[in-house]
Amino acid sequence: MTRPTPRTSTPAPGTRRAALDTPSRRMRRTLRKHGVLLAGGAAVVAIAGGALTVTQPALGEALGVPSASATPGLSGTDLDRAQAAATIATARSVVQDANASTDTARLEQHIASLADYGSLSGAALTERIAATVDTAQDVAQASADRDHRDAVERAAAAERASDRAAAAAAAAERAAAERAAAEAQARANTPAGAKTVAASMAASRFGWGADQFQCLDSLWTKESGWDYQAVNPNGGATGIPQALPGSKMATVAADWQTNATTQITWGLQYIDASYGTPCSAWSHSQAVNWY
Repeated sequence: MTRPTPRTSTPAPGTRRAALDTPSRRMRRTLRKHGVLLAGGAAVVAIAGGALTVTQPALGEALGVPSASATPGLSGTDLDRAQAAATIATARSVVQDANASTDTARLEQHIASLADYGSLSGAALTERIAATVDTAQDVAQASADRDHRDAVERAAAAERASDRAAAAAAAAERAAAERAAAEAQARANTPAGAKTVAASMAASRFGWGADQFQCLDSLWTKESGWDYQAVNPNGGATGIPQALPGSKMATVAADWQTNATTQITWGLQYIDASYGTPCSAWSHSQAVNWY
């Protein structure tokens, strides 16, 4: 016994294609393709189970429904027109929020093309909505990219400004240090200043106290009067310690002709190496009239 073959109904040619090509189905395909419509990074409208869901207050107002609520029962051209209204509102938000450097002209043209959505056919609405959605997403992305570049450029500019400020501060600090050094040298280049420098250096570097400084004071008062510019006309001995020749003091620093501190440094080293102490050098000078 054979079982009869069940009979199936075959739709008339074109019936299924026509059913799949209605405006509401085209819109659903468009939304599935693009996901949800975005404005400022937030989802604003989507189709779920045949219902239009609005997740942004401005669009709820545009559609006459509360935010974050579904409006069931929309289909066909009504659904297309509701989506068109939402798309216009969202696209305008994208234009308004776009970076000033972002070109929104094309998106504004698409918005204008949807302005008379109440009189457009479903097919025309679907096409224009899809184009507007695409362009809105492009503009939003371009704006976000421009915002990012602007932020990077601002950060770089701030860093450059900080570097310039730091360089200026460092230059000011160096200038202040140079002025302080010049002032200290000017003070040291006076007889009183030179004695102060010599007393400090004798104590800190060689451990010579006040008694040794008295001998040093007597020695160099006799030799040069503590004048860093002193030159002996008979032999050419130079500076506070009367180095002969004066160029010997270049072993300390090249500014030996103009810097009393350089001369004092060399003179104390010479006394330490040759006589051990200033008092020994002073005794020798008293005995033979030189040291």
